[in-house]
Amino acid sequence: MGNKVVHFEVIGKDGKKLQDFYAGLFGWKIDASNPMGYGIVDAGDAGIGGGVASGMDGGAGHLTFYVEVEDLAAALKKAEGLGGKTTMPPMAVPDGPEIAMFSDPEGHLVGLVKAGSG
Repeated sequence: MGNKVVHFEVIGKDGKKLQDFYAGLFGWKIDASNPMGYGIVDAGDAGIGGGVASGMDGGAGHLTFYVEVEDLAAALKKAEGLGGKTTMPPMAVPDGPEIAMFSDPEGHLVGLVKAGSG
């Protein structure tokens, strides 16, 4: 297998409501006790961790997954060469990993996480 999926994200208009929904539906433990209110989903040893939160721009939100790569800029360049589009250049999350995002040729949002950065 190539690069692995390491994180998922559910972003919407009402992060708290979404956190309560997914916690109630699946029994997920979600900790949003951080300055951004970003709900970290603890997968334990059984799956992929993720996040559930409000969007920063108040938009409709998105569902996405993050793939671990060695070089964010190189992965974005490769995605663009295959018909994708960079939607967020590489950035460091405060106290977290380095990430970037692109959309695939049909507009689906995909996240990237720099290996070893978080």
